[in-house]
Amino acid sequence: MSEFSGHLQKMAARAVPSEAGADRCANSGADTVQYDLILDQQAIPLTPLIGKTIRLEYVGDIHCCHCGRKSKKSFGQGYCYPCFSKLAQCDSCMMSPEKCHFHLGTCREPEWAKQVCFNEHIVYLANSSGIKVGITRATQVPTRWLDQGATQALPIARVATRKQSGLIEDCLRQDIADKTNWRAMLKGNAEAVDLEAERDRLFDLFSPQLNSIIANENPGDIELLYESDAYAFNFPVEQFPTKITSFNLDKNPLVEGCLKGIKGQYLLLDTGVINIRKFTSYSVSVSFF
Repeated sequence: MSEFSGHLQKMAARAVPSEAGADRCANSGADTVQYDLILDQQAIPLTPLIGKTIRLEYVGDIHCCHCGRKSKKSFGQGYCYPCFSKLAQCDSCMMSPEKCHFHLGTCREPEWAKQVCFNEHIVYLANSSGIKVGITRATQVPTRWLDQGATQALPIARVATRKQSGLIEDCLRQDIADKTNWRAMLKGNAEAVDLEAERDRLFDLFSPQLNSIIANENPGDIELLYESDAYAFNFPVEQFPTKITSFNLDKNPLVEGCLKGIKGQYLLLDTGVINIRKFTSYSVSVSFF
């Protein structure tokens, strides 16, 4: 039996050549996703442990992922309330970047925003529980798609700022979803779709609106990607659940069962599923046997 302890962080995911783990994956020719469970500074390879029993227990402590302050409750996936209230990374414009208010002089942390929001972002189409539109920093490709459990992804625009990516996303989501149905995503892989054809359809449908967005920004800030490389991913899942039962450490501190797979930020057990990212900063003990 192997035992570990520490504070949960978002699982680390990476895509590797499809030969690794191809026997348990159905998406031929795609890269295979491998995971590490992160406890403080420990990285525990999870993919090789599929098929083993996992016991994860919340021991009662939460420490803010930003300042380390002990907290009775986690806000915004790992923050104490003071940090959640004052940090720019917790502001509502991070979820709705088209509402960026930096130009009004009301940004919570202007210097932080200059480093994070004023750099290259990607607008993309992904297929996790069906086609969706999303945005991410260019440095987060392909991690963002792995965190969402996407089996396919296609960059469709490259922009200079986060706000610009939000403007395009806000336009396109008039026609397609901008969120993943996590329950559907965990029940199996979505049927493969032609993302290139969907991109072309959306560009045609919203051509006037997209041209208006581009015209109102600095020249060269926005590039629509009519030709870009598509991505495909296999997730290490031996068996998808037919019924979704979700664990909540706040209600029941003990999670135990046979690890059947990993997809997005979820562990799939034969007893239920748990969203690891939701419990960022929770102090836990973990054992595998």
